[in-house]
Amino acid sequence: MEKPFVPPPVQYIVEESGQRTGVVLGWEDYQAFQVALRTAFSPDPDLLVGISEPELQVLAEGILSPRYQERLNELLQHNREGVLSDDEEQELDLLLEHIDHMNTLKARAPYTLQWLRSMKEEVPD
Repeated sequence: MEKPFVPPPVQYIVEESGQRTGVVLGWEDYQAFQVALRTAFSPDPDLLVGISEPELQVLAEGILSPRYQERLNELLQHNREGVLSDDEEQELDLLLEHIDHMNTLKARAPYTLQWLRSMKEEVPD
């Protein structure tokens, strides 16, 4: 997962009295801050907040591991043949539930990527 947003070193605008009245950020730091701020306060629960863009890309393209795919095929074959044991039925149900969760995450990843990119575009020049 992406590390939490850590503010970059900043320069302060200071009055003669020593009181800080403003902050100066580099442009890239400002853009990152804007995206982090909008992400943190997003009302959309489908966004995968806190995951980096490369991680979201990998998640969006993820597939079931060969080991689990092989086991799923075996369990589905047993089910078709009518020889699925009670334990295998529970295993199949659990595996299908995991696949459903994975597919939900796979759908949310590109949605989040699209949202992050639109947030970057909204930051004023």
